Amino acid sequence: MTVTVKESGNNLPWVEKYRPSTLDELVSHQDIIQTINRFIDADQLPHLLFYGPPGTGKTSTILACAKKLYPSGQLNSMVMELNASDDRGIGIVRGQILNFASTRTIFKSGFKLIILDEADAMTNDAQNALRRIIEKFTDNIRFCLICNYLGKIIPAIQSRCTRFRFGPLDSAQIMPRLEYVVAEEKVKITECGKKALMELSGGDMRKVLNILQSAATAYEEVNEETVYTCVGHPTKADITNVVNWLLNFDFFNANKMIHELQINKGLALIDIIHEVHSYVHRIDLPASALIELLIKLSDIEERLSVGTSEIIQLSSLVAAFYIARSHINLPKDIE
Repeated sequence: MTVTVKESGNNLPWVEKYRPSTLDELVSHQDIIQTINRFIDADQLPHLLFYGPPGTGKTSTILACAKKLYPSGQLNSMVMELNASDDRGIGIVRGQILNFASTRTIFKSGFKLIILDEADAMTNDAQNALRRIIEKFTDNIRFCLICNYLGKIIPAIQSRCTRFRFGPLDSAQIMPRLEYVVAEEKVKITECGKKALMELSGGDMRKVLNILQSAATAYEEVNEETVYTCVGHPTKADITNVVNWLLNFDFFNANKMIHELQINKGLALIDIIHEVHSYVHRIDLPASALIELLIKLSDIEERLSVGTSEIIQLSSLVAAFYIARSHINLPKDIE
């Protein structure tokens, strides 16, 4: 029996509650879905390799394929799914995966399916052991490897699979699903709230639904302010103030104001850096000053990513703008 959304209970995260269960319900990458549908209809499904950013439909696509390939009573016996929470070293490849691939299910025809989610976390030894299994048991098994970074999959496995890249979703693809969830959950949301969700998601459907659920649980209305507050991300007004302080205040006051903003709103400096980077591209600065400033911003971001002190890097950010200011005549206020 197929379990509908309403029957699945209210305790599930919305990401799982509204996960598409059939290929027709998927909202994006229609060219990939049509190709896979043709493979399935012709009974010529190859080994698959799905790669791309998180939240773009890779896992949902292969799970929907599995439900189309096998009746619900056969899913457990015909499909093996391993993800990042499972040990997938060479021992698992030579043991559990090899046993599943080498045995046939009595009275069931066709091939089995092994789904290796986040396959880029597998060791090189495990991948090398896997390539022989892929080749040897093709008549009995099909593999689907899912990863974020194609470069972490060895070339020998890439050559044995048909690769599909799942790019970030655009707003036109995300919005219908977002509005469906909003209607089902009776969420009070504004247009600026939807726009904020789109901007923060970066094409990640999972992130959209997670932020929506968090904001809807914490606040009566989901709007721009509540969305940004919920995820601890600086708002547009915050970034406008930060850039204004950096370009117009002296070193000590600019440093003090930004530090106080971080403390009051719980903002991470790396999030401020990302937003400031986007903002400075919209300011009319001489090319030489802009180039020097962007190089310094990238250096600060790199240092923050490896765990350096935010206080020191904040001073470095203010200093970078102070040096850029010395080369140009700036207006007294930034709109």
